[in-house]
Amino acid sequence: MRRVRHNDYGTLEPPPLGGWQPSLTVSVVIPVYNDLAGLERTLTALAAQTYPADLVEVVVADDGSEPPIDLPGVRVVRVRDGWGRGAARQAGRLAAAGQVIHWLDADMILAGDHLEAHMRWHHLIDYAVVIGDTRFVQELGEEGVQSEYTRKTLEATDRLKTAGSNAYLLHTGASTSVRADLLRAAGGVDTSLNMAEDTELGYRLAQAGAVFVPDPLARGFHVGPSTVMRREKEVHRHNWSFLGDYVPDLRWLRNHPRRGWLVPYVRVIVEAGGYEETRAGVDSALAGTLPDTAVTLVGPWSKLTDERRANLDDPLLDLRLLHNLYKHEPRVAFTESVPDAAPSPFSLTLPTGWVLGADTLARLVRLAEPDQLGLVNVALEESASGVLTARLRRTSAFARAARFDGPAGDQADDLVDEMFGTTWVSGAEYGFTPEDEAEPLAGDAAKWRALAERRQGEVKSLRQEVARLTAEVERLSEQPAEKPRSGPVTSLIRHLRSAG
Repeated sequence: MRRVRHNDYGTLEPPPLGGWQPSLTVSVVIPVYNDLAGLERTLTALAAQTYPADLVEVVVADDGSEPPIDLPGVRVVRVRDGWGRGAARQAGRLAAAGQVIHWLDADMILAGDHLEAHMRWHHLIDYAVVIGDTRFVQELGEEGVQSEYTRKTLEATDRLKTAGSNAYLLHTGASTSVRADLLRAAGGVDTSLNMAEDTELGYRLAQAGAVFVPDPLARGFHVGPSTVMRREKEVHRHNWSFLGDYVPDLRWLRNHPRRGWLVPYVRVIVEAGGYEETRAGVDSALAGTLPDTAVTLVGPWSKLTDERRANLDDPLLDLRLLHNLYKHEPRVAFTESVPDAAPSPFSLTLPTGWVLGADTLARLVRLAEPDQLGLVNVALEESASGVLTARLRRTSAFARAARFDGPAGDQADDLVDEMFGTTWVSGAEYGFTPEDEAEPLAGDAAKWRALAERRQGEVKSLRQEVARLTAEVERLSEQPAEKPRSGPVTSLIRHLRSAG
């Protein structure tokens, strides 16, 4: 199986349509609500597909239609848990038996080789998410057009080959397909979401290591405009109220400076050791300038029982003190083994006894993002036993590497380097400090350092404004028809000069 770097699926060579022998089974899952006519058109198109019929099953997920969907020879499952598209997709997926799940809207009309075009990619790699070429038409027989967002995104990213970690943004339920095991690894469909569930699922598939492939040969047609086309502003107003919680990559939806979010952007993982040194590292992570950070403390927490004990002589005293300190902090979780960071896009393993600077996490992420690095190794100190490191890991990179790595996981770093890239940096350069040398956080030092940085930025902006206004005043003073005036502009300049 080929290894794809980032989202550059261009290294793969799918077989020509009609010129290969398929073997994978596929379940076409169609959520439907009160659209029997559209469903019948879609089922008719599915019956004429070139993909072998004995490898295809169709599962219709009826989301409470009145009257209930009931078609001869069609397998229908009823949505029992919740309502809406998320619940319907999950109900259909749980009932499906195919090796590949193909999502399809109930009002789609497919070209005869649509399924075959999708399935070529799944025979090449087991971590593809294939996106069909959906065209919107006024009536059948037209060539149709893509949505404007889709067209612009494909043009700007060489058909997603250069889209990096944002390729999932084109994932929709109209016509996409994914291996069932990759979907299972990503956690399935969130049944609580009845809009934008496809975007949220696409994000989690990306964290599970997916490569997104938009195939122009997987043609499908939608009669009439989509809801987004008709009511774009209303759709965005609705979806953006919750997507910020689920998709930390959408940074512009997280513009509040201090509030908490459901899915952290970076998860800091710390092994529980001595109380003081462990506390110093955890507190520094929580006090940094990247607000959507969470901490996982790893330790034998199940040993902390409620039996009578000598409080001050408890052999597990430091472990108990850490649990006491953070048990009501919502950003701190307790686990007994190193967790999978998903769905957070980044994790940082921080050795006990080391402290982060105020903007350490923000700077490390900024280092990793431009080239979509999968791993940033931070050298902290060298000893006879080797180099002590902190590690910023991209979740999607290590998830993809795990699909190729052996049981021991010894090759993970090499695979991440091959498919995403890695780098080494100095801990001192990025603000890592031993606990016994770190400044105390009294008075929320990180907040004040961050405030100072913002003030420096404001001063820079003000100086630029002074220069602009000065040039404007000089221009006005050179005009003989106007007498120079001492008004609000020149007064502001004098004030800014004295303040700067």
